Amino acid sequence: MSIRESNRAQRGKSALLFLGLLAIGANLRAPIVGAAPVLMMIQDTLGLTSAAAGILTTLPLLAFAAISPTSPLLARACGLERALLAALLLVACGVVARSLGPVWCLYLGTWIIGSGVAIGNVLLPSLAKRDFADKAPAVTGACAVATASAAALTSATIVPLANLPGWGWPLALASSIVFPLAAMLLWLPQLAHHTSPSKDTRAALPGRSIWSSTLAWQVTMYMGTNSLMYYITVSWLSSMLTAFGFSAAQAGTLQGLMQIAAVLPGFLLAPLVGRTKDQSGIAIATAALMALGIAGFLLAPTWSAAWAMSFGAGSGAGLVLALMFMSLRTDSAARAAALSGMSQSVGYFLAAFGPPLAGETHDFFGSWTIPLVACLVLAAAMAGFGALAGRSRQIVSVGSEPAE
Repeated sequence: MSIRESNRAQRGKSALLFLGLLAIGANLRAPIVGAAPVLMMIQDTLGLTSAAAGILTTLPLLAFAAISPTSPLLARACGLERALLAALLLVACGVVARSLGPVWCLYLGTWIIGSGVAIGNVLLPSLAKRDFADKAPAVTGACAVATASAAALTSATIVPLANLPGWGWPLALASSIVFPLAAMLLWLPQLAHHTSPSKDTRAALPGRSIWSSTLAWQVTMYMGTNSLMYYITVSWLSSMLTAFGFSAAQAGTLQGLMQIAAVLPGFLLAPLVGRTKDQSGIAIATAALMALGIAGFLLAPTWSAAWAMSFGAGSGAGLVLALMFMSLRTDSAARAAALSGMSQSVGYFLAAFGPPLAGETHDFFGSWTIPLVACLVLAAAMAGFGALAGRSRQIVSVGSEPAE
């Protein structure tokens, strides 16, 4: 084979791998957020309280917290490619189980979906960093676009599908199986490989040096309050909007708009953060955008399209910035991995309590006012934690003060 033919074959393999990564990215949010627009239908059919329905959002978050730390172990045992295929199989099985009908299948399927997504969340960036070393940020950004686009498409179409004659919410939710099935077909050529994650992502569980660091807790709580507000809103936005007078289809469309807005700031933050040593102002701005969206829903729901975009942009920017803090606030790859593990496990565990608590509060007061006011308080807390986490400091060693 000539050098030109060899290069052409290598480009073909890289293109196929890139498409496979995009397809996996499309599975990392859509199967979870798809339940939110039809949550009221699920409640009516199965007789669930708002708190019980909120658990459908809580279960994936608990799965994230529980499964994420073990995902690198799975990759070491069977290889990155096979581990990612296992993640897709879990998502597909969970989608099927969730739509079988009984309440216990609904919850079991949701947990299985969360487990598969947790594995994909951890391992996809590792493979992108290993195989696209010079283009890893761009590839990761493209995967984020695929994630948000699939989530937006699902949010906007799930209600019209559920309203089709003979469909209902079970078949509408089952339709999201197209994402894992398509991804598995695109991923099959990668199974000839048997490789491990990149060294930077193979760190053990977080050590004492991280858990005893004040700066690490500031980063963790910034990410945690962001996740808590996001999952409260994504779980109940459709219910809130229908209470404000929007139709179920309109509410689903607005939720899709929020998902699209969440990915846009990622393209702007990288160059902006790269030119600044102190990101406190940026962190405060992300919280302010979320607060603006929440206040808008509360005070002027007629303009909910604008508020959905504001909240989505703020939450998306906050998540991207929190992930950037993992490397900006540490002095080594191993400590960055430890901070990532701490932030994601604690952050998602904290966020898991938000949806059912918000639902229970709504049931008790008969209004969404109290949950929205609580989110405004959380936005203020997020701004405070962001102001501290955004300072130009680093975690350098056990028991030491963060270095300037």
